[in-house]
Amino acid sequence: VDCIQADDDLKSMFVGTVMRKIKSRTWKKHRYFRLQEDCMTIWYKSKKAANAHSTSVREGHQSEVLLSIADEFPPDRCFTLVFRGRRGNLDLVAESAGEAQSWIKGIRKLIDNLENMGQREKLDQWICDWFKKADKNRDGQMNFKEVRDLLKMMNVDMNEHHALRLFTMADKSQSGTLEDDEFVLFYKMLTQREDVLRVFQEYSGNGQKLTLQDLKDFLREEQLHEDGIQQYALKLIERYEPSDTARMLQAMTFDGFLMYLTSPEGSIFNPSMVELYQDMTQPLCHYFISSSHNTYLLEDQIRGHSSVEGYIRALKRGCRCVEVDCWDGPNGEPIVYHGHTFTSKIFFKDVVTVLGNYAFKASQYPVILSIENHCSVEQQKLMAQHLTQILGDKLLKSPLDGKILISLPSPEDLKGKILLKGKKIGGLEDGMNGVVDDPLMGEKSKQHLSKELSDCVVYCKSVHFSGFKHSQIHSKFYEISSFTESKARKHIREAGAEFVLHNVRQLSRVYPSGLRTDSSNFNPQDMWNAGCQIVALNFQTAGVEMDQNDGLFSQNGHCGYILKPAFMRKIDERFDPENPQNDGYKPLSLSIQVISGQQLPKVNMKEGSIIDPLVRVEIHGVPLDQAKQETRYIDNNGFNPVWYDTLQFTIHVPELALVRFVVEDYDKTSKNDFVGQFTLPFTCIQPGYRHIHLLSKDGTSITPSSLFVNVRITNVN
Repeated sequence: VDCIQADDDLKSMFVGTVMRKIKSRTWKKHRYFRLQEDCMTIWYKSKKAANAHSTSVREGHQSEVLLSIADEFPPDRCFTLVFRGRRGNLDLVAESAGEAQSWIKGIRKLIDNLENMGQREKLDQWICDWFKKADKNRDGQMNFKEVRDLLKMMNVDMNEHHALRLFTMADKSQSGTLEDDEFVLFYKMLTQREDVLRVFQEYSGNGQKLTLQDLKDFLREEQLHEDGIQQYALKLIERYEPSDTARMLQAMTFDGFLMYLTSPEGSIFNPSMVELYQDMTQPLCHYFISSSHNTYLLEDQIRGHSSVEGYIRALKRGCRCVEVDCWDGPNGEPIVYHGHTFTSKIFFKDVVTVLGNYAFKASQYPVILSIENHCSVEQQKLMAQHLTQILGDKLLKSPLDGKILISLPSPEDLKGKILLKGKKIGGLEDGMNGVVDDPLMGEKSKQHLSKELSDCVVYCKSVHFSGFKHSQIHSKFYEISSFTESKARKHIREAGAEFVLHNVRQLSRVYPSGLRTDSSNFNPQDMWNAGCQIVALNFQTAGVEMDQNDGLFSQNGHCGYILKPAFMRKIDERFDPENPQNDGYKPLSLSIQVISGQQLPKVNMKEGSIIDPLVRVEIHGVPLDQAKQETRYIDNNGFNPVWYDTLQFTIHVPELALVRFVVEDYDKTSKNDFVGQFTLPFTCIQPGYRHIHLLSKDGTSITPSSLFVNVRITNVN
């Protein structure tokens, strides 16, 4: 065992010694004492004599019993072990002064080790206990499968491919199994973090533990915590420190420190912003709304498979605006599919049923059902009937009670409600004034609209957009226009500030160009920069655009609504995304030191291929903020690559910026392979030493893959 190899005193204790155990002047018996392999327990005659956890040692005649025999044995051969609690002392006399010294020094070292919580040894102990638990057949060996199961039990996440490599390295005896000390080695290699140790030792007075004061200094200076730092430090010790002794001393060992840094508290994403934290009582048009395009498609737009599954997936991801393309179907039943293409078809009523079942699983806030209507008036009547019968109270059929009709209600007002977006005969006011006879009789026949379906549309009346001037004078707060991505980009280029103002008053929807038959996506950031709320993406298509969408909506309880920045909610503000220097303009400097990576997944499944990882940091925001920078690549190391590369950015409009971390496998001859990514709003970043838990291409977690970074945000002078 390591602790013994290095130390002569411990070595001789490990071999064992015959000493006299003294109970009284007359009871003096020879007993054989030896130190156990755990470097903690001293045994004699198969009984446990002492455990360094709860012991102190006194030299010489320092107990009643030894004083009583002082004349018989000289003090330099005598010592006493004193136990915590009620247990009596153990008085011993060694055969020689040298032997006594060896035991006294040895025991003190053991106690010191524990007091300092040479947490590493403590950890070994913990690992060995686990090993014994998992070694079912008691043969002291574990094969790879048993090791894998054990790590699962220990709650240690691991990547199979890395674990197997380390298993082979730890199997020094090349037996295909790990004996207990080999397993300790394996576990240490799996969890070893020199990069974190470096930070720990910078703040630790003795390199063994952080006192409460050390931890407070670290939290204040590096993690930039300000208020209630004492409480916070104590909470971290309570929550993440595995050693009871350390917790009692209000201290943190390296293992506790590492656990804190890999926890949600040590994550780059501020945990208080993962929860619902925004004001949800403002008009609907003051929020960005998570929105899906052609929700019924699972693949491309030409031959893709239509399925209610598309709706289930989108709603479960927190999407709050879904789309249906309705066409006349057989036997009078309206169907949903991508018209004039070979995509398969599903019944409208099945989509409505799924909507009823899944709308509020991920979020209580309202869902908008955007209807693209190609049905005859007869089948529209049936659509209205399905909506009313299947959704019941969930369908909003009339304006909310007591709401003055000057602005849209809030997400809070509309909790648990499904809103229909579609064409409507007349306006909201007509219904309110009891005007049933619509003066636009001529327009009705032209619109081919059934009154029943029209009545289901309340706050989202689809209208054609005729220009910002026109809508400023004529349009109503409940009217919503849709723009293709190219039209929206043209408006942003030519009249960005007007577009932002238009979106202060009413909803806008932007959708992908019809040319994107492969279901690819446009950059949603450009549209959010102009305050467009309903930016509809093909949820079924993974890539940077969906990463941005997931990143923006990963805050605020994943509820699908994000409050727009204050300067995009005021009629009297002029914000132009193309030229954002406004009154309260304060650019920030963002510095990211990319320190290391942990257990990055293997991308190329070819035998023996190991990745050459690099990290790219991208800023998505107003055009002035768009930027990307990369670290160098590291040869052949996906397990624990180390960079220590610093990337610098200037952020002009932090409220709109997203930061995306991408790991790629460098390839000099072809396009780099994607390894993992994580995207978050700039405003949700916690500064300091942080871990980033990477996600796969489709936005799902790939634990335990992570990056370790140091983030600094300062004002630009």
